[in-house]
Amino acid sequence: MAHIELKNITKKFGGHTALTGLNLNIPDGEFFVLLGETGAGKTTTLRMIAGLEKPTEGQVFIDGVDVADWSAAERDVALVLQQYSLYPRYTVRQNLEFPLRPKIRRLPDAEIKDRVARAARTLRIEHLLDRKTDRLSGGEMQRVSIGRAIVRKPRVFLMDEPLSALDAKLREALRTELKNLQMQLGATFLFVTHDQIEAMSMGDKVGVLNHGRIVQTGTPQEIYNNPRDTYVASFVGSPPMNLQEATVDDGKIVFSGGQSLPLPGRFKAKVNAGDKVVFGLRPDDLYPVGHGLHSGDAADVHEIELPVTVTEPLGNETLVFAEFDRRDWVSRMLNPRPLRAGDRVAMSFDLSQAHLFSAETGKSLRA
Repeated sequence: MAHIELKNITKKFGGHTALTGLNLNIPDGEFFVLLGETGAGKTTTLRMIAGLEKPTEGQVFIDGVDVADWSAAERDVALVLQQYSLYPRYTVRQNLEFPLRPKIRRLPDAEIKDRVARAARTLRIEHLLDRKTDRLSGGEMQRVSIGRAIVRKPRVFLMDEPLSALDAKLREALRTELKNLQMQLGATFLFVTHDQIEAMSMGDKVGVLNHGRIVQTGTPQEIYNNPRDTYVASFVGSPPMNLQEATVDDGKIVFSGGQSLPLPGRFKAKVNAGDKVVFGLRPDDLYPVGHGLHSGDAADVHEIELPVTVTEPLGNETLVFAEFDRRDWVSRMLNPRPLRAGDRVAMSFDLSQAHLFSAETGKSLRA
């Protein structure tokens, strides 16, 4: 397997800068997820490691070796794409064998057979080996694509949104399978996605990419609980964090519409009266009284009666949108009870979990 390091990578395409001063460190055997919106530079980063693009500036290291002059083949990485890249007239077995039969370095037939059998067993596609790939479902084709990568025994697996074309149920199943596969192989995985649920459920570490820059790296829990800025706070989490600009005044957070909340004690030494801030609260920390789990002292829970505007029942929970300071704030209600638009409900704000960000820079004041 391999340790991957990118140092001060900048990539320009004509007048467009795709990556700016990007630094990335992926230890050997780690499942690292690069999370970002469309156009953030995720695929460009992947192609840089694979050797399909060269950086305008900076260096790419694999196991401590600068691979700037190495071809894609010399880097020995496997790329799994959203598109399946299979030969439709070949059987699954022939597709799996194909990477092992290059003219320059063909493997013995016995080893090819063993590698194909192992990959098929790992991915549970043994019953498909003699079926042509144009007769497979989307999930089966993606398994075969992953199998083509496994048989090569590459140093690094690079995966470019491989699940995004699949239906929701299949995506969920393959998320679990991919994570289990990485643990079985002990391999280094770099998985890029725009789906924060994939990132949070699969990654040992997550790097959040925004306009060609990594704005935060950490475990899924670190990034969710301690977002470094308002971009990460709004992008990571489903539903996203409630964020609203406000002003600090006399021990309170005062919003533009006149509503206010007590200033949490841990922020008192970090702000001054008159400071412009962005207040943030996760939907899990805003809920109808008696229908949530607060993790702080009861004194940190502030109650306000608010009108309900919309509800979204989800079975074991309901998303409740309530108007606070002329804007809809979303709440996650456990143990649902019937609520309708127009109802007035006492809502609990768990201020022990509140976030404050600088309105000027967007940076967190919580750390």
